[in-house]
Amino acid sequence: MLNENIKAIRKSKGLSQQELAVKLNVVRQTVSKWEQGLSVPDSDMLLSISEVLETPVSTLLGENVIESEVDDIKTISAKLEVVNLQLAQRKTTRKRILHWLLISLCIVIVAIFAVLYALESPYLGWDYSDPQTAVLGVAFHSFEWLFVRVAPIVLIGAIIGIFLTWKKE
Repeated sequence: MLNENIKAIRKSKGLSQQELAVKLNVVRQTVSKWEQGLSVPDSDMLLSISEVLETPVSTLLGENVIESEVDDIKTISAKLEVVNLQLAQRKTTRKRILHWLLISLCIVIVAIFAVLYALESPYLGWDYSDPQTAVLGVAFHSFEWLFVRVAPIVLIGAIIGIFLTWKKE
């Protein structure tokens, strides 16, 4: 009875004899002898086995434990269906987040263009004799130059992305 219970519970926990032996600090042959009924663990070892297998000692010593059967096809398909549903929801959520990020990017690009247009490059009228002012003016001019050339490409890409991530029902 003990030998059958140790074997059934070990298998239900997905442990091999070797893995159980390592956790109990014994050799695999010892576990094999217990499961074959050729030897019996002492009381201290029985407590260790119950801890490793997360099973009360009374269960180990009590009735026969029926080894859990492998899930049938219906159970597996139900689990796979749940996983597929979760993956589909995750994909939809990511698509929705990307869609709104692209819309936000378009809004930010248009807002920066509006600010640059309204300011009409005020740094062009600065006195560049002061080195700090000159560095700041060059930085503003570099940002504006780069933004005006790169932003339209990014804006077109973002608009295309918005249409590609549009939720079609």
